[in-house]
Amino acid sequence: MFNTIFPNIHKEGYKFLAIAIVATFIILLFSKFLGAIFILITVWIYYFFRDPERYSINDDAFLVSPADGLITNISDQTGPVELQLENKTYTKVSIFMNVFNCHVNRTPLSGTVEEINYKPGKFLNASLDKASEENERNYYKIKSSKSGEEIIIVQIAGLIARRIVCEVEQGQTLKQGQRIGMIRFGSRVDVYFHNKKILAKIGQNVTAGESLIASE
Repeated sequence: MFNTIFPNIHKEGYKFLAIAIVATFIILLFSKFLGAIFILITVWIYYFFRDPERYSINDDAFLVSPADGLITNISDQTGPVELQLENKTYTKVSIFMNVFNCHVNRTPLSGTVEEINYKPGKFLNASLDKASEENERNYYKIKSSKSGEEIIIVQIAGLIARRIVCEVEQGQTLKQGQRIGMIRFGSRVDVYFHNKKILAKIGQNVTAGESLIASE
């Protein structure tokens, strides 16, 4: 119960939380009303950067969700040009994270990080289709340790987001549900894959590392 109410926070949140706490104490000296508003902002910052433990199925016959949020798109798409995969067709699932979702991202399966490719860009609304091509984004190509197939995860910065954080490196071996990074303040994650049966549906809310989105 304690961990549910007071979850661990991601290291990216320490600075923001400290600034918010100091600002709140200073403002309380001059205005209780504004101080109360800053208390709410401080609580929101704490929960935005929450980093709870998640428990994956540990079965690579399934893909777990890479992000908390709302599934906004499921479609067949060509692969990202940035990874020279534009001649291959994938199933793409897009997950939109609002400012109240946990923003720590996780790998859908166990495997090896074959490639990481960061692209600077704009900060359009992450729910828009063109955000996949124009926004700041980070690509991960992960090769399954079970089947040898590759999946692609794309972190896409949003209208408010201003930093994509990568916590893994090329050549690293990952376990299903392991943290790969986060995006600060409202954003989207796309996952591309082959030869899987879709289990999720558009409009579904999913949990990173736990919700099943596809299976063999």
